[in-house]
Amino acid sequence: MDKLKEKLSNLKLDAEKWQEKADEFQAQVKILEQEKLEGENQIQALTRKNATLEETVDKLESQVSEHKSAAEESSSLKSHNDNFTKKNQQLEEELESSDKNLKETTEKLRESDLKAEQLQRKVASLESEREDWEKKYEELNEKYIAVKAELDEIAAQLDGI
Repeated sequence: MDKLKEKLSNLKLDAEKWQEKADEFQAQVKILEQEKLEGENQIQALTRKNATLEETVDKLESQVSEHKSAAEESSSLKSHNDNFTKKNQQLEEELESSDKNLKETTEKLRESDLKAEQLQRKVASLESEREDWEKKYEELNEKYIAVKAELDEIAAQLDGI
C-alpha cells in the first residue's frame, strides 16, 4: 500500500505539475489571444492607415500632375512673357521715335504758326494799305470826273463862242 500511496502521491504531484502547466498554458493562451487581438487591432489600424496613406498618395500624385501642368503652363507663360517683353521694348522704341518726331513736328508747327502770324500781320497791313489806295483812287477818280465835267463844260462854252 505504501507503494500505492506513493504512486498516488506521485500521481497527485504529477497532476499538480500538469495542472500548473495547464494553468501556465492557459495563461499563455490568454496572453497569445490578447496579443492576437492586439495584432488584429494593429492590422485594422494599419489597414486604415494604409488606406489613408493611399488616399494621400493619390492626392499627392494628383497635385504632382497639377504642378507639372502648372510648370508647363508657367514655362509657356514665360515664353509668352518674353515675347511680350520684346514687343514692349519694340513699342517703347517706336514710342520714343514717335515722341521725337512729334517734338520735331510740334517745333515745325510752332515755326509755321509764327510765320503764319507774321504773314497775317503783313496781309492785314497790305489790306489796310490797299484800302488807303482804293480811297485815294476813288478820290482821284471823283476829281477826274469833276475835272472832266468841268473840261467838257469849258469845251462846250468854247464851242459855243
